[in-house]
Amino acid sequence: MSHPHPHAMPRRLPPALAGRIENKGPIGVGLIGAGKFGSMFLSQVPTSPHIRIAAIADLDPARARAAVAGVGWPDDLIAATPFGDDGHRLIADDAVEVVVEATGNPAAGIAHARAAARAGKHIVMVNVEADVLAGPLLAAEARRAGCVYSMAWGDQPALVCDLVDWARVCGFEVVAAGKGTRYQPQYHALAPEEVWSHYGLTAAQARAAGMNPQMFNSFMDGTKSAIEMAAIANATGLAVASDGLAFPACGSGDLANVLKPKGDGGVLEASGLVEVVASAPRGAAEEFRDHLRWGVYVVFRAPNDYAKACFHQYGLTTDDSGQYAALTRPHHLIGLELGVSVVKAAVYGEATGSSRDWVGDVVAVAKRDLAVGTVLDGEGGRSAWGKLMPAAASAGSRALPIGLAHGLRLTRPIAAGSLISEDDVSGLDENEAVAARRAMVAQLGKF
Repeated sequence: MSHPHPHAMPRRLPPALAGRIENKGPIGVGLIGAGKFGSMFLSQVPTSPHIRIAAIADLDPARARAAVAGVGWPDDLIAATPFGDDGHRLIADDAVEVVVEATGNPAAGIAHARAAARAGKHIVMVNVEADVLAGPLLAAEARRAGCVYSMAWGDQPALVCDLVDWARVCGFEVVAAGKGTRYQPQYHALAPEEVWSHYGLTAAQARAAGMNPQMFNSFMDGTKSAIEMAAIANATGLAVASDGLAFPACGSGDLANVLKPKGDGGVLEASGLVEVVASAPRGAAEEFRDHLRWGVYVVFRAPNDYAKACFHQYGLTTDDSGQYAALTRPHHLIGLELGVSVVKAAVYGEATGSSRDWVGDVVAVAKRDLAVGTVLDGEGGRSAWGKLMPAAASAGSRALPIGLAHGLRLTRPIAAGSLISEDDVSGLDENEAVAARRAMVAQLGKF
């Protein structure tokens, strides 16, 4: 099967982007991490004449080469693309204008983001784990360097930020914003080896597809939901409920009835929160017919009776009072949509969502009774799950961020369901990730 060369296909592109190509050529992108997200982005390159992959860095360059071949790159494009294993060398490459950080490793993400700022490069942070650990600090460093630090369009946090911006620009009060997911309370205790049945796969099938059980477990045990909602809170200023995510169960048609303040008949402790909705009732195997498992939403409030009447006249999904309304995007295509962030950064100098304040944090909670000497195994592991917490409460309790909860040894026993604090572990040595985290807390943690 033949494939067109990426720059041989005429396209009617937005005027600013077309002008950019005419004057400077395609946008030079350096990708760090050629996993699933990175591969999805790479699959779009042969049909995106405005993007040129200047370099790819992966801990396993041979795997990265196999990835581009697997997503359909023609041989000449593979041969023309530099592959390596050093993200810092990629960042220093003059041909790279925009860095896409897709490693999923918080420490690596922090190091790459700071290196990109020093080099004057825009960065798209697919690595939400790093963003939640120290994103406001990283974004501020990028802004001071005149660079864009951006969430990744196609991932749910960037899409939610866009919905929040839309509602606010229209003059609406944002009542709640977030996403849907599969959720049952018992999922918080899942171990990686238990996860595949929830995806309808066997362990052998998952291995053959190159799927990482710990990563996929973080989607099931609530950690990834918490990380994404913290990123949204830190970018938009929306608040975090006092006890974190409640995962109320509802379909998209009932969002406006459920996600409003308790005083108006909903479940929220206040207006203006991030929240994740469960796609099925508690204990039920079947999802709602209109579930939002793959999508995002914003709930907003009519500022006056005239706007409320317009909601009705134009068929908007509202609560029973007609005052609260919801807008949804039912799907997200992660890496297939990442080019939006690349273009926004390079051509328009804009981020598709960017952390600014420390509003929400994601902290480690024991999945089971943990004995002294237990070595924590990080996000999606057997020992702890990540819970969303207001940043003020996290700072006050010295909670251990889930992004640092890897390779640390417990110095005291922790009961299942209990918060793990920095005082409960040894091995939290000073490194760039720990230093960045502490610098962010010192700057923004005075509540």
